[in-house]
Amino acid sequence: MENCANEWNLILFDRYTPVNDKIGYGENRESDYLCILTIYNFLLRTMRRYANLLAVLALSTNLALHAQTNELVIQTKKLGAEIQPTMYGLFFEDINYAADGGLYAELVKNRSFEFPQHLMGWKTYGKVSLMNDGPFERNPHYVRLSNPGHAHKHTGLDNEGFFGIGVKKGEEYRFSVWARLPQGSTKETLRIELVDTQSMGERQALVAGNLTIDSKDWKKYQIILKPGSTHPKSVLRIFLTSKGTVDLEHVSLFPVDTWKGHENGLRKDLAQALADIHPGVFRFPGGCIVEGTDLETRYDWKKSVGPVENRPLNENRWQYTFTHRFFPDYYQSYGLGFYEYFLLSEEMGAAPLPILNCGLSCQYQNNDPKAHVAVCDLDNYIQDALDLIEFANGDVNTKWGKVRADMGHPAPFNLKFIGIGNEQWGKEYPERLEPFIKAIRKAHPEIKIVGSSGPNSEGKEFDYLWPEMKRLKADLVDEHFYRSPEWFLNSAKRYDSYDRQGPKVFAGEYACHPTNRENSFLTALCEAAFMTGLERNADVVELCTYAPLFAHVDAWQWRPDLIWFDNLNIVKTPNYYVQQLYGHNAGTNVLPQTMNKEAVTGQSELFATAALDKGTNELIIKIVNTGIQSKKIQLNLNGISSGKHKGKLMVLHASDLEAKNTLGKPETVIPIESAVELEAPATEVSVQPLSFLVYRISL
Repeated sequence: MENCANEWNLILFDRYTPVNDKIGYGENRESDYLCILTIYNFLLRTMRRYANLLAVLALSTNLALHAQTNELVIQTKKLGAEIQPTMYGLFFEDINYAADGGLYAELVKNRSFEFPQHLMGWKTYGKVSLMNDGPFERNPHYVRLSNPGHAHKHTGLDNEGFFGIGVKKGEEYRFSVWARLPQGSTKETLRIELVDTQSMGERQALVAGNLTIDSKDWKKYQIILKPGSTHPKSVLRIFLTSKGTVDLEHVSLFPVDTWKGHENGLRKDLAQALADIHPGVFRFPGGCIVEGTDLETRYDWKKSVGPVENRPLNENRWQYTFTHRFFPDYYQSYGLGFYEYFLLSEEMGAAPLPILNCGLSCQYQNNDPKAHVAVCDLDNYIQDALDLIEFANGDVNTKWGKVRADMGHPAPFNLKFIGIGNEQWGKEYPERLEPFIKAIRKAHPEIKIVGSSGPNSEGKEFDYLWPEMKRLKADLVDEHFYRSPEWFLNSAKRYDSYDRQGPKVFAGEYACHPTNRENSFLTALCEAAFMTGLERNADVVELCTYAPLFAHVDAWQWRPDLIWFDNLNIVKTPNYYVQQLYGHNAGTNVLPQTMNKEAVTGQSELFATAALDKGTNELIIKIVNTGIQSKKIQLNLNGISSGKHKGKLMVLHASDLEAKNTLGKPETVIPIESAVELEAPATEVSVQPLSFLVYRISL
């Protein structure tokens, strides 16, 4: 038995002891029942060797294996706090190739030749020259293709895309390019191909088309390509097939079928996955990229709007951070900019929440005070915030309202929130936040301002910043927590004791982080349990968003992440389905729900919350069972009419805590929906082990 105990310790603390990451989180112990969950998970795979150990362990930890009925009392007529329609939402940051190479549907890397290594992502052959006097002020570089001087030599370019160019058989792809004839010829021709460079067939081309350039002036040209086969990692090839000279700028390839059909659009399956959560709020564009490695590389919203051809390149702050998974070609084209973020928010039905730089570059990366803007020099940054509100909401006759209208959206975007700063800390942050708040309050008292409690969920900086946010009268305070499974289970009652009169809470970045940092069912279950506490305290918590949102399987730097993808496919994690179940079943008002006259925050390994949806007149009950045995629960539905009430039950369950969804098996852990009837005033239900349940019952 001693050897068994040693093996358990190895399993538990090697696999699930929290990791210390850049945020400084982590502890060295796990709760008793989290240990039991882990052991149970291992037992499922090693039952023959340890057939009797579960019983021994249960006795040693005072777990009763016999059936026990738990009584949940729900007061259906006592409406509690209003659940804001913005409660459950999304946070987007360009990490893990989430934008270029991800949500932004552009398939060409370095399309304007503006990377510091100007031909990064391209292969050239024949006579190709780099020029720098192009038609777009912010993107002056372009390439000149000239006759190679021999009938059997060829001039052209290959573009590798983002870890290849994924194309599907029968789908249409729009190739476009700005081009001219610099030597005054009447026409020159290009052959545009998508090729399989590893093909063993007679031809590499999946599809080919000809493009005629016929003007000495810069002009946009396009053709439609329709591949005859599917390929996840094709290459874009451009041949000069005539004998003259052609200049090319802003070489682009988009699927025609983008989200909502927008030409400068988003990858349809990824955007649809976001919309399918039913998000109430959409926070963007970061995250740490708001701060930048330095102020020159901060995300500047004004550079991300207007004609896409003239949006300048920006270095991505995440290019430099992770040398263990380093991607030196990680840049931001700004093709996915603030206009596109606002438009996506509108089309998903989510309230936009833009985050702006407060005059501080990333404090993790900059200790020198000179790396930041002095308080006395913040005027331009403050004006950027005021101008953004005008861009989102201003009349078409205003300067920035006109920019929005010229981009195709005369109507305002109905902006209601703005965040200033991301994970700043110390006195440097509130002294810069204060003039922002004063200016925004004066010009736009209708806008709610989001401040930050820093990078940690507790501790010195957290304890300093919260009183400062109250002093400055921020409307919401952004809290971040990337923590262990134990922390999430123990924090279901985190907000029970928060000040009801102070600023509201925005849980702006959170994810359960086990040691292996994978999107296992364990992490989803712990997040579901924690979120019962967010909903139960809806009078304090108004917004919450998981982070990060996306990760490319070939180019991730940080995990866990909500949605994984490659060039053609998408994987929704168990964590995604937790967010979706909450997003679809938020309700409008919290209902009092107790077990033994207390909120259900882990007693008997149960977590629960209840809500009323006044719009549909439905009762919503969420129950999480983190235990290793089924739970009998008597639901006392006080206040509703006697008799049977029909509805539906959604269950997210896995017997293996390490279960995960993958490209090969994307539906290993998915919600299962069934019809149910609950009898009032009391009914008994059985909740299977390791499960998250949502009841939605008509009243």
